[in-house]
Amino acid sequence: MSLSTQRVYLNGEFLPLDQARVPVLDRGFLFGDGVYEVIPVYGGRPLRLAEHLRRLDRSLSAIHMESPLSDDAWSEIIHQLIEGPEDQQIYIQVTRGVQPKRDHAIPASVMPTVFAMGSQIAPIPSGGIKAVTVTDIRWDRCDIKAITLLANVLLRQEAISRGAAEAVIVRDGLALEGAASNLFIVQKQTIITPPKSDTILPGITRDLVLEIAQEAGFTTVERTISLPELRGADEIWFTSSTREILSVTELDAQPVSGGQPGPVWREVLAAYQDYKRRLREGSISE
Repeated sequence: MSLSTQRVYLNGEFLPLDQARVPVLDRGFLFGDGVYEVIPVYGGRPLRLAEHLRRLDRSLSAIHMESPLSDDAWSEIIHQLIEGPEDQQIYIQVTRGVQPKRDHAIPASVMPTVFAMGSQIAPIPSGGIKAVTVTDIRWDRCDIKAITLLANVLLRQEAISRGAAEAVIVRDGLALEGAASNLFIVQKQTIITPPKSDTILPGITRDLVLEIAQEAGFTTVERTISLPELRGADEIWFTSSTREILSVTELDAQPVSGGQPGPVWREVLAAYQDYKRRLREGSISE
C-alpha cells in the first residue's frame, strides 16, 4: 500500500498518510510527551480491544491526561482503519498537543493530538531467536506505554549489533523484560514471568498467554527472575502484541532448550493460535 492510498486518522479526519501533518511545536515532537498503543487484528477483529483501551487510559492518566475519546469512538476509528481480513495492527498515539512556545511545564489547557494508522504485521519467526542480556538504562516508569522510547531503541540496537534479535533487560540482578516485549521462562513445566510493577510494561499478550497456559493445564507463577535462573531456564520466551510468543533458542551465545523451541512453548503457541482462530470466527469477543 502506497503513502497516497493508505488512510490514517488525525484529529478528527481520515486522510491519506502522505497528507497527515503535525505542527513542529507539538509536545510529542519536542518532548516525547505522549503515549501509544498497538492493537493486533485477526480476521478483521481486534484482539482484546477493551483491555488495550483500558491500558491506553491508564497510560494517559499516569501522564496527567484524560482520554480525548470514548471507548466507542476509539472502536469506531479502529474498525474504519482495518483493511481486509489479513493479520494487521492498529497503532494509536496521543500527545499532549501543540502549545505556543517550547516550555517543559505542562500547559493548563491544550488540545491533544490524536493519531491512528493501520499496517500489516511482519512475519513472525517460527524457529526461535537469539537474545542477549543488557543492563537497564530506562527510566523508572516503564509501566507507562510512553512514546519516549530512545532507551529501548538503544537496547534493541545493542542486541542487533551483537547478532541477536532481542535484548533481555537486567536491573539489580533481575531479568525484567525485553526491549519491546514481556519475558517468560519455563522451569520443570512451570511457566514463570515477572510480576507487574513500575519496571515492566503490563502486556496484554502477557496476560492472555498466562490465561491460555493455565487453561492448557500448566502451572504459572508471577515472580521475579534472577539472572542465574534466566541462564539456567529450560525455555525462554518473549511475548508482545505483534510478535505473539517468540522462543529464545540462544542466550548470550549459549543454547537454550538444546537450541530448539521447547515443548511447553509449542503447546502454548498452538493454544494461542487456536485462540486467534476463534477470534477470527467470532466465537470469542474482541
